Amino acid sequence: MRASLLLSLPLGITLWAGEAEAVECRDESYQGNRYSLCEVDASREELRLFLRDDTGAVMGHFSTIEERLSAEGKTLSFATNAGMYHTDRSPVGLYLEDGNEEMRLVTNPGPGNFGLVPNGVFCLRDGRADVIETLAFEASTTTCKSATQSGPMLVIDGALHPKFLQDSDSRYIRNGVGTSADGRRVVFAISRNTVNFYDFASLFRDHLGLPQALYFDGNISRLHAPDLDRSDAGFMMGPVVGVVEDIAGDDADALQN
Repeated sequence: MRASLLLSLPLGITLWAGEAEAVECRDESYQGNRYSLCEVDASREELRLFLRDDTGAVMGHFSTIEERLSAEGKTLSFATNAGMYHTDRSPVGLYLEDGNEEMRLVTNPGPGNFGLVPNGVFCLRDGRADVIETLAFEASTTTCKSATQSGPMLVIDGALHPKFLQDSDSRYIRNGVGTSADGRRVVFAISRNTVNFYDFASLFRDHLGLPQALYFDGNISRLHAPDLDRSDAGFMMGPVVGVVEDIAGDDADALQN
């Protein structure tokens, strides 16, 4: 963890000196459901998408991504699966990584959760990250450095997805992401018990106060969060999103020796 210092000034003003955490992860409960939340300031931290290595092979595991990053003197301070994929782990919808597009934007309704429109795009730009509804994204001039498409949208301009039912008995482990209007505050959430779409969307809108949120996936969802002493293993994933930071001091020296 990075150190920080709390400074108290007159008139009740409080400032934090020094660097804050790259990402803050915590466990919380809301309306009887349990969640793990990881919050990122996109204006300060390096959010990246990961799918394939330099040979074109799908990385698919947090450990494989960590191995790749360690060669750069970097590490993951957080990661999670980020968008739906086919059995060969190729993306179902738009996938753009460092300006290279692997899959185009899909705008038509279709089967499954991805096709439960409106769906959306998680767009990474310099200093910000945004969840944008797919048709709004298509009509805009937004240029993303990296992007992943998934669905359904959970929250659209402060409203829950119109097809969600409060008393739905379709309950699964779920993960997703929500963003603030200015693109700085990004909160990733994974449920720790099964939840329906209505409850999961309500977490982002009513508890976290985020106007846009996007569903990533269900029971295959996994989280890498060293702050929570958690790094889920399992079957190979498709797209992954993570926060990357430099390996600190002694750890970096150990890698070089």
